[in-house]
Amino acid sequence: MDAYELAAKLPPIEVLRDRCRALAVLDRTLAGEDAYHYYVPVWGEGQAAIHQNGGGDEWAVIFTPDGCFIRVFDHESKMTPYRDSDMDLWPGLFDGLPEAFRDQLEEPAFSDDGDYVATALLWRGFGDPQWATGRNIVFPEVEGTVAKSPDGTEMLEILLDDMADRYPDFAEDIYEMVVTADDVTRVIARQPLTDELLLALNPEADLDDVRGYAAEIGYPA
Repeated sequence: MDAYELAAKLPPIEVLRDRCRALAVLDRTLAGEDAYHYYVPVWGEGQAAIHQNGGGDEWAVIFTPDGCFIRVFDHESKMTPYRDSDMDLWPGLFDGLPEAFRDQLEEPAFSDDGDYVATALLWRGFGDPQWATGRNIVFPEVEGTVAKSPDGTEMLEILLDDMADRYPDFAEDIYEMVVTADDVTRVIARQPLTDELLLALNPEADLDDVRGYAAEIGYPA
């Protein structure tokens, strides 16, 4: 998958926001403060969902007053700005970016000594019929036998329509914990975080912590 393919599959902004909150609650339930995914209820004038794997790969979904802006960084991608000393973003990566999102390219949290770091960018304004990404991007070939996107956008596949099926695999691979698609579906559907549900996800879950975190990020605890 690349940014063009991801743009065709991402849900509308508010659906994506709900999924990001659900993902953060799931991770908090399984891993506490060591979660790979978390949600920031106040990010400038908006909110943000963040993924960091501790190995240099990141994504951020920034919900702004104008819509939503997505930044992806895959440290192994050939599209990394670290490919040369100029630190330029890959050609075409932000071509067509609306003025409303231009300030996102100046975000210090995603910059290195003033240079913005990303391997994929996507955006959608409120009222836009679909997601967009840079124009005329020529992706480099992906090497190796394991399927991998050229720009890191496969990291966001967990937020697509089959999220309930993907998350159990993620939980087992990353947290070495077994969860069911049915329980994940309940969280995605924003059902109440009952003792029964949280303990089914993680028998050692800190119930008060998860519920407090859920309330903080806008998930109906």
